[in-house]
Amino acid sequence: MQSSGPFHPPSCAALQCPQVLAKGIQACAISGLWNCVTINPLNIAAGVWMMLNAFVLFLCEAPFCCQFIEFANAVAARADRLRAWQKAAFYCSMAVFPVILSLTLTTLLGNAIAFATGVLYGMSALGKKGDAISYARIHQQQKQMDEEKLTGSLEGQAL
Repeated sequence: MQSSGPFHPPSCAALQCPQVLAKGIQACAISGLWNCVTINPLNIAAGVWMMLNAFVLFLCEAPFCCQFIEFANAVAARADRLRAWQKAAFYCSMAVFPVILSLTLTTLLGNAIAFATGVLYGMSALGKKGDAISYARIHQQQKQMDEEKLTGSLEGQAL
């Protein structure tokens, strides 16, 4: 079978997303480890939590990175069954906790990828933005109903 030309893989941004996510999760884990190199117990707790965040993100979002862990596919399947708003709430709350424990630049930058993942899931839960025509139509209908209610109440007062 002959091909019609050289094979060009699709240049979709979705193909680059796992690579970017994996690098961001690594940054979360590394900054968590860096946070643990201190004598302050709150920094150590925040660093351990950040490394736990990175592990959970790897399990849920990139299970191919954890293929040698037996329960990785089960966790990823369960995470895929969650709704987008549930993932958003989970990831954002998971990312905010270490910042509450220890407000440092390392915790802020390290948890940025987890929080950004939650924000993206939240945006997808909201759905697509509506077009201006449908909003104008809804606004016009509400305006007409308000005018009808106003004229109805004025007629009732005049009698």
